[in-house]
Amino acid sequence: MTPGEVTLTASDIARLANVGRAAVSNWRRRYADFPTPVGGTPASPSFDAREVADWLRQHGRLHQASTEQWAWRHIESHQPATQISDVLGICGAYLLVRSDQTDTAGDTMLSPAQLVDHLRTLDPGLTALVDTVLPPVWTAQLTTVLTMVDQLGAEQGHETAFEYLHSRYVASANSLSGLAGTPDSIAETMLTLAGSGARMFDFTSGTGSILRMAADQALTNRAPTRCYAQEIKPQYALITLLRLWFVHLRARRAGIEVEPPVVHVGDSLLADAMPDLRADVVVANFPFGIHDWGHDRLAYDPRWTYGLPPRTEPELAWVQHALAHLSPDGAVVVLMPPAAAVRPAGRRVRAELVRRGALRAIIALPAGLMPPTGIGLHVWVLGQPDPTQPRAGELLVVDTTAAPADQSLPDIVGTAWRAYRSGRYDEVPSIHRAIPVIEVLDDQVDLTPQRYLAKAGELAPDPGQTIARIGEFEQLLDQVRGTLPAVRQLNSSALRTAPQADIADLIRSRSISVQRPLSRSRSTGTTATTTVLTATDALSGGPATGSAPRNTNNDPASRVRANDILITILGRNITAQVATPDQAGAELGPGVQLMRVDTTRFDPWFIAGVISRTDNPHGADRTTSTSNGALRIEIRRLTIPVLPLDQQRPYGQAFRQLIEFRNHLDRAGTTGAALAREISDGLTLGSLGPSS
Repeated sequence: MTPGEVTLTASDIARLANVGRAAVSNWRRRYADFPTPVGGTPASPSFDAREVADWLRQHGRLHQASTEQWAWRHIESHQPATQISDVLGICGAYLLVRSDQTDTAGDTMLSPAQLVDHLRTLDPGLTALVDTVLPPVWTAQLTTVLTMVDQLGAEQGHETAFEYLHSRYVASANSLSGLAGTPDSIAETMLTLAGSGARMFDFTSGTGSILRMAADQALTNRAPTRCYAQEIKPQYALITLLRLWFVHLRARRAGIEVEPPVVHVGDSLLADAMPDLRADVVVANFPFGIHDWGHDRLAYDPRWTYGLPPRTEPELAWVQHALAHLSPDGAVVVLMPPAAAVRPAGRRVRAELVRRGALRAIIALPAGLMPPTGIGLHVWVLGQPDPTQPRAGELLVVDTTAAPADQSLPDIVGTAWRAYRSGRYDEVPSIHRAIPVIEVLDDQVDLTPQRYLAKAGELAPDPGQTIARIGEFEQLLDQVRGTLPAVRQLNSSALRTAPQADIADLIRSRSISVQRPLSRSRSTGTTATTTVLTATDALSGGPATGSAPRNTNNDPASRVRANDILITILGRNITAQVATPDQAGAELGPGVQLMRVDTTRFDPWFIAGVISRTDNPHGADRTTSTSNGALRIEIRRLTIPVLPLDQQRPYGQAFRQLIEFRNHLDRAGTTGAALAREISDGLTLGSLGPSS
């Protein structure tokens, strides 16, 4: 066959005939005139599309597919499949030019050169993006695709045709990895919160779903809006710009004066293409959990006015980037993972956003609205701090999962938001509430809406159980007091005057050994997993909670044993703890190292205690530290006092009691906060009263 002709797989043929794939295999065996494969493999052959269509037609098996179905099938079967995004961009550019032509009844196909010439009259930026994917001449495949797409545009309208092809592309397995299209219900909800403005900005536009809806709504309301976008993938940027240009052409025809859309390609955090842009509305559905977002390179970036985002909190970097591009009276509306509302690493930045009035509302969405993720996402609404704003000092929390099922998501959220911004706000129990920011500004700064909303039909706390819990809490306080070790003042001690030994020397003498996490092969050839001790586990003293593929070069020495001393690799302080029985047998995870001592010479609790002293990090850090202030702990640089084993043990027992004391104290703090909230609810609801 001629290179570039359209081919079909057996699955494609089954769809054309509206049958199962087994029927296609049966036809190949039964009919001698069935087309012979022209490519592929024996297990997955491909066939010439024209030959297949003729054969199906002759045998009366050709399913009468619509023009839009045929158009998409030709795009979907394009080879190589990695170019499907480029093909969609070419189709969109072709439809856009056809839409802008005064004479759309031309019989001849536009050449690539003619396409570029017309695009140049519309937008040089659009021309540059299209030019990167446009071939010098149409291939046979593209000729077939564009002929069908042109027919679809003539039947349905050029913009409608492209929106259909885009919707199929978003749902296709062949679209580029990482594309998470924003469903219409979520986009409409976000725009309900954001309102309108002369300049709208999306700094991770994807294929432009939110901005396209915003531009369409602005056109319907005859409120001119200029759209700005930045997108790291050139293919997505092109699709975004094409979709916005279709709306822009409609605005022109309606006589509405508005500047054309602007779309840049690049990483918004590392290469901000529009640093001086101040938009009235900033909306974004940015990617979650990006680890390499530029933390080290952006440590002193002026955008971090609410604090340097920790390396593990890229979402808080996106939020501050959005605020940096916001006009004084504008609104930021972004989609967030629910973990960003509660992760310990981000609590300082969250606290600043709340304390300074930048964060206005948090909306919890139902689970499963945005496949493939099945979790319930959050929407954050932010603005530039302004004490004159309505309900200053209060934060709106909304739980849409508790709202009546017959209400649409935009209606639920819009009603709560408008009431919150008015002077006549009344909360709806279990659905939305304006809470004083002081309720949020505790040690956790937990922004999860459900935490501050009573569940529908929730019963008042049982007063008897509350009284019982008060008694349990008093016992817990006794445990806290009981675990605090008894100490006395000393003018001199053997520990203070003891000589210091370098751990590096003790390692060479084999009295101490140090283990770090094993490097893991990317492909182990097995699905077996192993339990891994994380840094959080090491600090809390809890059992190992991590997991990882089992390492083929597994070293038993890297597994945690009884009496091992666990130390995190990074930290502002050295916190060493002796492994608990629950932790024994786990592998070291990233960020955890251990020290194994000769127990005939050293008491593990004594060693853990003396290396955890406050001034030790200054001697243990390497020459560099991380940009957030955490030091990289190198155990070999530490020293320990030399004492006989019988003198180490009393100190070891005291250090062990201190660990228990801290654990009980943490538990008392958490339990006490929950008990205080329960007593407050009981007093408010009348099930409890002050003791006379």
